[in-house]
Amino acid sequence: MSDIAVDLVVLGGGSGGYSAALRASQLGMSVALIEKDKVGGTCLHVGCIPTKALLHSAEIADNTRDAARFGVTTTLHGIDVAAVSAYRQGIIDSKYKGLQGLLKARGIQMVDGHGTLTSPTTVQVGDTTVTGKNVVLATGSYAKTLPGLDIGGRIMTSEQALTLDYVPKKVIVLGGGVIGVEFSSVWRSWGSEVTIIEGLPRLVPAEDESVSKQFERAFRKRGIEFKTGVRFQSATQNDSGVVVTLEGGETVEGDVLLVAVGRGPSTNNCGFDTVGVEMDRGYVLTNERLQTNIPGVYAVGDIVPGLQLAHRGYQHGIFVAEDLAGLNPIVVSDINIPKVTYSEPEIASVGLGETVAKEQYGEANIAVYDYNLAGNGKSHILETSGSIKVVRVIDGPVVGVHMIGARVGELIGEAQLIVNWEAHPEDIAPHLHAHPTQNEALGEAFLALAGKPLHAM
Repeated sequence: MSDIAVDLVVLGGGSGGYSAALRASQLGMSVALIEKDKVGGTCLHVGCIPTKALLHSAEIADNTRDAARFGVTTTLHGIDVAAVSAYRQGIIDSKYKGLQGLLKARGIQMVDGHGTLTSPTTVQVGDTTVTGKNVVLATGSYAKTLPGLDIGGRIMTSEQALTLDYVPKKVIVLGGGVIGVEFSSVWRSWGSEVTIIEGLPRLVPAEDESVSKQFERAFRKRGIEFKTGVRFQSATQNDSGVVVTLEGGETVEGDVLLVAVGRGPSTNNCGFDTVGVEMDRGYVLTNERLQTNIPGVYAVGDIVPGLQLAHRGYQHGIFVAEDLAGLNPIVVSDINIPKVTYSEPEIASVGLGETVAKEQYGEANIAVYDYNLAGNGKSHILETSGSIKVVRVIDGPVVGVHMIGARVGELIGEAQLIVNWEAHPEDIAPHLHAHPTQNEALGEAFLALAGKPLHAM
């Protein structure tokens, strides 16, 4: 391939990178997108999409197991892992093909291979030099492990767990964050015994404390064991299993160990530090407009400190393209980006939790309403428990919404619009929520905060 000169060079074809490329192309820029593996990145190939396929399989297993209660006669004979894998891969392949076609249709030049930043305007890919007026760094993330804990055999990250060709009888999950609890949920629905080890005092520690407590009760009811506030010390494996030793000497045994301790920035050997890009522990530092310290060089997605979410990457990519086009897009802070944990039960949240809101605005200036899903008709039909918690500034806007229960992830769209548009409960209360839907639970919470509760005290 001969050398390439374009308006925008994007290094990395994951969520943040391809979004920047697509939006920049829409805005009339010529774009080169460099990717060493497959466009779509972690989310499409080893993250969001495949894990949610497994979670849907798990949901069907649970529904089949409980079908008699709803008047449906059926029997769960087991989990055909090969069929689940084929279903999962079919979804990935379809989305991958569609994304490739979209990039081609937009006229984006694809450059295959490992890219190295060699100057503020150039990226080297093999023998090809790709030059742009601006460069976006979007090299994504990798599954982390802990010092002395080698990945291999029965000790695996989420990427290896996705392709496991059997259902383990006993699983140890190191990490009680999103990745850890989602895989725990899948394996438990498939019939595995699961033990989670979390060093912090509670599961899903990034969520509002009341939601975390409800989540722990739900997992305990499902028979998922967990040990919180205790740290991992070591792990050994042999042909029959894994033994994990905790600080204090307690041991936990299982068939496999899933290491779910987060993801790190994939920035090694990319030339960023050589060119002088300011970094911290592998992350690329930017200002709020995603500009690095090098003029004309931007960074997006998981390599920028903060939430590591595909939709944050989308937002970053779109933002940079529009900023370069002079559209002056608004900045959306990480706290106001919606988060969803797709376990059973689901968790969905956006904005400030109760504790942080009181710290920020003062305890006397915050009002909270926690609507129990027991009062919601559709939730009763689905036989899910949980709640919708809304945090507002008194005589001011809603600053946080925190939800737990089956399918509440589908409610986060309205919640994030309310928080980001700084709506008051009084603004929302007159608007109808269709009956019977779980969405009504949001409406009930806003009615209550507006001083006129309907199906609640």
